[in-house]
Amino acid sequence: MNDVDAYELVTATARSARVAQRSLAGAPRAVKDAALEAMARSLTEHGEAILAANAADLERGRQAGMKAGLLDRLALDSERLSAIADSLHEVAALPDPVGQVVDGSVMPNGLRVRRVRVPLGVVGMIYEARPNVTVDTAALAVKSGNAIVLRGGSAAQDSNAAIVVALRGALEAQGLPADLVASVDAAGRDGARALMRAHGLVDALVPRGGAGLIRTVVEQSTVPVIETGSGNCHVYVDSSADLETAVDIIVNAKTQRVGVCNAAETLLVHADVAAIYLPAAAAALWGKDTTLHADPVARRILAEVASGSGREAFLTEATEADWDTEYGSLDLAVRVVENLEEAVDHIRSHTTGHTEAVLAQDVGVINAFIAGMDSAAIMVNASTRFTDGGQLGLGAELGISTQKLHARGPMGLTELTTTTWIVEGAGHIRP
Repeated sequence: MNDVDAYELVTATARSARVAQRSLAGAPRAVKDAALEAMARSLTEHGEAILAANAADLERGRQAGMKAGLLDRLALDSERLSAIADSLHEVAALPDPVGQVVDGSVMPNGLRVRRVRVPLGVVGMIYEARPNVTVDTAALAVKSGNAIVLRGGSAAQDSNAAIVVALRGALEAQGLPADLVASVDAAGRDGARALMRAHGLVDALVPRGGAGLIRTVVEQSTVPVIETGSGNCHVYVDSSADLETAVDIIVNAKTQRVGVCNAAETLLVHADVAAIYLPAAAAALWGKDTTLHADPVARRILAEVASGSGREAFLTEATEADWDTEYGSLDLAVRVVENLEEAVDHIRSHTTGHTEAVLAQDVGVINAFIAGMDSAAIMVNASTRFTDGGQLGLGAELGISTQKLHARGPMGLTELTTTTWIVEGAGHIRP
């Protein structure tokens, strides 16, 4: 715990965040946007220190045997840091949700009623090995009038510390409280536990990471939790799919970035086209060194192709556990299905409710697939990698919610607000 009393640190940090948030709750958009622009500039100005801190985190991760997917999530370079800074500009350009009138009416007795968006207050984040999340969540919190308390995990401790210094300095330079963005990383894992118990000080808690982290927060927290989910994402290739685009989408969904929750983990192919589509997809995936965990039918189709290309080591037999695995690596479970109904049944049995994709030209198949799903996002002839706040116009995201209350799918500015009822009368009393 680094000789820090976790309860005292989290309590003091959350209380300071609550005080700081009052200064931002009713701030005009111009103030918040100026803060975001300053935060972007500060990240660039502190770029050398941030990248040096990240290099230290990466080296420590390699020494500890961290998986390639997690190292990829953790890694920053000049290009990624520039993209993170750009996301702050994108959030600044978005409409301010605070003060938006959701609905309103005039009652028969003359009362004027409207429901207005207001900030949640203080939001807590518990996340793993993702320094970009530090920036994304801070940006969304500031724009939506909230304060944020961060627990970013030991794997990214140096990166997160350097980023938080840059962000807090920018806020102070704009005349805003630095405590709008705060970290409790100094308290270690005990800090995460204390944050889960900060009921009354933290208004909502968002876990973002592996299934184990999310389950722990959901089960142990006394603070209301907005649950993000792990990503066992599926791609179904129908008999009506276009071969060339289907292969491109499959490869992108699996390999464009393997350590993220919207990467594809299972490929389902209609039996009528499996003998054509699977070899083409496998060749492209093997070109990226992807191991295919294939069911018996898929394995029979691919055995000769693997042998002919010297890729036998990249074709293995699927086990029942493979259908429920979020690999986070260059591994893909593959199954041949007899029809759309079998594909839907498989997905409904194994999905984590994150993202599913259908590749088809038959409109009836597409509509039936959509109707059969119960996930936060459904892609039609597009990669699962598009389930991302930045890709869907949110500028950034707090995470991908797989629950059904309050928020679902990528969580942006609107999901960091709640509503207040404002009722105006003229001396009205209830009879």
